[in-house]
Amino acid sequence: MTVDEAADGTEQSRYRPAELGPDLPAVQLAPRLAQFAAVARLEHVTQAAALLGMPQPTLSRAVARLEEELGVDLLARQGRTVRLTRAGRLLLASVERALAEVERGAEAARAEADPAVGRVAFGFLHTMGTDTVPALLRGFRAAHPQVRFQLVQDYVAAMLERLQDGELDLCLVSPLPDDPAFVARSLDEQRLHLVVPADHRLAGRRRIRLREVAEEPFVGLERGYGLRAITDGFCAEAGFVPRLAFEGEEAETLRGLVAAGLGVALLPPALVPRPGVVELEVTAPRTRRAIGLAWAAGRPLTPPVRAFRDFVLSRRGRLLQHD
Repeated sequence: MTVDEAADGTEQSRYRPAELGPDLPAVQLAPRLAQFAAVARLEHVTQAAALLGMPQPTLSRAVARLEEELGVDLLARQGRTVRLTRAGRLLLASVERALAEVERGAEAARAEADPAVGRVAFGFLHTMGTDTVPALLRGFRAAHPQVRFQLVQDYVAAMLERLQDGELDLCLVSPLPDDPAFVARSLDEQRLHLVVPADHRLAGRRRIRLREVAEEPFVGLERGYGLRAITDGFCAEAGFVPRLAFEGEEAETLRGLVAAGLGVALLPPALVPRPGVVELEVTAPRTRRAIGLAWAAGRPLTPPVRAFRDFVLSRRGRLLQHD
């Protein structure tokens, strides 16, 4: 390090405030800051170079370059050792905090991918949340008891957007996306029933053709929900456009609206019989929806995500059966 000697014999930095350039981007400073911290901790360039696994001259040049870029002396040499200047102590305190934060971030990233205790961000349909998803989690956690889950219930379009953005790892969806941005695998089919009030004119029937209720008011999910698109498609196949009297966000709420006599609905089977409604099998068209698992194409899966994906795929054909 070169210093100038003042008239009174004291050392003076060769860097003048007028010579300071514009602020340097952190990305340019970062490698040399870590090298500076190693020298500052050990107060010895040769020992720091050995610790970092780099030649001592290379490390000396890196620290000198950092001083040149900042326009201040950070270290003062005393024989083979160095000591921090006041500016060096100020910088080291900030560098140590930054390096500690980086290490915390690195540890969090490692934990995220740890096969034993990593995290899976899993999205699924509202209608899967009562029974199907808890059964999947119970089965998976039997072999992976410490894997953590972030669970998200949402409609299909929103889940796929979050999947593409990397906020979710896997999604249980219906219908399956027809988009090269995603990989989707069909798992099972779920029958949709026509749900009518208990005092409805058709409540005594067991089966029905969907066109028989073409003039009835319907209650259904809001547009954007996968089930809404599917049920609209079945009605179109039966030759009519459903007249929506009420729209909601949750299947059990719709079942309650049906019980109140406000319309009929195409819904997945109720897990527990709901008073005030009757569920009829639809014989035409074939009102079944495919349920599958989707993930982003081309994005590597962490070990815990891959393990859960493989477990869910192993339930193909049995997804809706709960042991």
